[in-house]
Amino acid sequence: MNLTISGHHLEVTPALREYVLTKLERVTRHFDQVVDVTVLLTVEKLKEKERRQRAEVTLHVKGRDIFVEQAAEDLYSAIDQLMDKLDRQVVRHKDRLQDHHHISPKRLEASTP
Repeated sequence: MNLTISGHHLEVTPALREYVLTKLERVTRHFDQVVDVTVLLTVEKLKEKERRQRAEVTLHVKGRDIFVEQAAEDLYSAIDQLMDKLDRQVVRHKDRLQDHHHISPKRLEASTP
């Protein structure tokens, strides 16, 4: 898994990097076929105080790219909310990949003599 963590208008400290890594472990625990992860942490220069800190992640899995973004007052809470969204989308993607083909009850009744 290739991981890129970058900051826009902010320096990515080792504490932020470690926080993102621990949060990403939850996603990789659900789905281990992750090819590439790109995380972008941004501080926007908005006049209002809320939603200045943004976190974005692009997760490349086999056959699909999953993009999630979240903004909040605090960067750590933005990362938390982002990982919650990402986790839901990864679980949904994994559920779609699983083989859900089963015999319908009509065919089951028709095949039994």
